Amino acid sequence: MQSPAEAKPRSLSQLGKTLSDNVIIVGIVLLTVVVGVLRNNFFSEANFRNLISNTAIRFIIAVGVSGCLITKGTDLSAGRVAGLSACISAILLQRSDYINRFYKDLPDLPIIGVLALVMVVCAVIGCVNGAVVAYLKVPPFIATLGMQTLVYGICLVYTGAQPIGSLRADYAGLATGYVGTPMASYTAIIAVVIGLLMWFLYNKTRHGKYMYAIGGNENAAEVAGVNVGKSKMTIYMLAAVLYGLCGFLLAAKSGGASVNMGMSYELEAIAGCTIGGVSVNGGVGKISGILVGVLVFELLKIALQFLGVKTEYTYIVQGVVIITAVALDIQKYLSKK
Repeated sequence: MQSPAEAKPRSLSQLGKTLSDNVIIVGIVLLTVVVGVLRNNFFSEANFRNLISNTAIRFIIAVGVSGCLITKGTDLSAGRVAGLSACISAILLQRSDYINRFYKDLPDLPIIGVLALVMVVCAVIGCVNGAVVAYLKVPPFIATLGMQTLVYGICLVYTGAQPIGSLRADYAGLATGYVGTPMASYTAIIAVVIGLLMWFLYNKTRHGKYMYAIGGNENAAEVAGVNVGKSKMTIYMLAAVLYGLCGFLLAAKSGGASVNMGMSYELEAIAGCTIGGVSVNGGVGKISGILVGVLVFELLKIALQFLGVKTEYTYIVQGVVIITAVALDIQKYLSKK
């Protein structure tokens, strides 16, 4: 049995390790507190609503990317796939009385039908990504970078590089509607449901066990009987479906769409995952950690806005945070080895 004198240094050591492992989170939280003291409107209901809305949409895309990262892969096409989804959704859900409507004779389509369509389109893209990575053995970085450019080109051709606006009120209402309180917005509720479903998938199903096994040691997983190719295809397909949902909600929130919508979202998703404890070295990651990581990253962006930092400098700070998060993750991995 430990004496109180022995227990105290050990608890302090554990606290120090926890703080060092989460130095980015601690730093951004401290920055948020400082900004809240300096700026009166920072801790306001409107700002919290904005934070929840932004976090909800980005959490969905980050959860999709997390499966790729856990298996030592990545998906650089995430933002462009979400952008394509946003453009398709906006085109098919424009107001019927809009004079410059993309499809002038198209009848009003059910929202759930359009959502299903964009998810199928995105699932096909995800299947291609998964097949190229799993069976053609192309490194995920190269495969998804190529898909990023391909999807962007398809979106340019399809939309003619024209912005799409004048969305139907029932579709745009998905971004503004809420249940009971504005904090419980439809987008937030959808994100919570997705988080719970993905938590169950990662922790309580064979698919989740296979995913972590592949990330831990792919060769050992294959020897143990895991169908690595099929599992990777499922991971990339499911990720793309979530990108589709993200784009669908993003267009509703923005009141329109363009070919540049979703740009760099994959980098923000990777940053949120890494800050939240998903290791780029594979085999490690929790849904709760992803939520914390995305929330903290959004807090950073809002804090910089309230401090009046120019957009170009905001990108510099975000880039530094992304590099630092990945570097710290690699250092933790090397120290364990």
